Amino acid sequence: MKTSSARIAGLGTTIFAEMSATALRTGSINLGQGFPDTDGPASVIEAAADAMRSGRNQYPPGIGVPELRVAIAAHQQRFYGLTIDPDTEVVVTTGATEAIAAAILGLVDPGDEVIVLEPYYDSYVAVIQMAGGVRRPVTLRAPDFRLPIDELRAAVSPRTTAILLNSPHNPTGTVLNREELDAIADVARDNDLVVISDEVYEHLTFGVPHIPIATLPGMRERTLTISSGGKSFSFTGWKIGWGTGPAALVRAMFGVKQFLSYVSGSALQPAIAEALGFDDAYFSSFVARLQGQRDLLCDGLASLGFDVFVPEGTYFATTDIRPLGFKDGIEFCRALPGLARVVAIPHQVFYDDVEAGTPLVRWAFCKRPEVIAEALERLSALS
Repeated sequence: MKTSSARIAGLGTTIFAEMSATALRTGSINLGQGFPDTDGPASVIEAAADAMRSGRNQYPPGIGVPELRVAIAAHQQRFYGLTIDPDTEVVVTTGATEAIAAAILGLVDPGDEVIVLEPYYDSYVAVIQMAGGVRRPVTLRAPDFRLPIDELRAAVSPRTTAILLNSPHNPTGTVLNREELDAIADVARDNDLVVISDEVYEHLTFGVPHIPIATLPGMRERTLTISSGGKSFSFTGWKIGWGTGPAALVRAMFGVKQFLSYVSGSALQPAIAEALGFDDAYFSSFVARLQGQRDLLCDGLASLGFDVFVPEGTYFATTDIRPLGFKDGIEFCRALPGLARVVAIPHQVFYDDVEAGTPLVRWAFCKRPEVIAEALERLSALS
């Protein structure tokens, strides 16, 4: 019997599952997967409970409940000056992962080429395969993980139809700067390409601005912007995401979304709408707390002998393991629970160019400071 699941499931999915199971089996601290170990604001939880108690438990509108669509549009205006029609230019999805899938499946035809920043979030590979597309990686390389603009331009061919962008970037933590975004915009405009911009870590940058590519000249009309409430409010399990952009692109996205999850989290949507209206103090304190956890982890890893690449954003820090005498990230991460009862993720699973990621390991710092401190104490066994 022919199956496609093995073809589509990548090494990343396998390693993530293996590492999570290993963490549970060995009592290891899981610094591999990017989810917080504390819940988001109690008021948001209470808003979801109120929605359930008031009977909002049946199918919501397929494009999302009105108050969330209005809140998303208001958020884009407030933070980025983007004017969005909540009725035609917003669709609510089951997390950003579904939004990415719906965008790719709705806009990429078999044989179309999609430029992707490598290393990349593992769902990108799977969904481009599902669409029958061809990925064209442009690799961000250590130690600075900046965009190689000449390689970006060289990646374009007559078959290229889209750029799948991710900034702030998982797993490297790079936040693309204006020069890099201008180069991407030039390529998109010159070659009439759609940009699908994954911005789920938009509120998690440390001392550098997040600039949505849709704000650049000529880019609003060709950009689908994707985000979610999971990362900004620490409710990753709720899976409330969204896409915004020109009506034609949003329609293509919604045309697929309705046959994936159909609708998304009826009672959770008004709660995320409330969260999007939080004042600036929430966002600044949230970032300050995460930056403290980043610094705690990065300083600790550096003191243990790792070569640390301090991220500008996201939940993740990257290290080179070679100073500790290790060469292969997969081998290191498989051995780590036995050596120190800590779990991390090897970069190889995020690359086509495996050699570029072989000595690199990703660590999540979206954990309580005492958990990070305990993990560092355990890791001291390596030195």
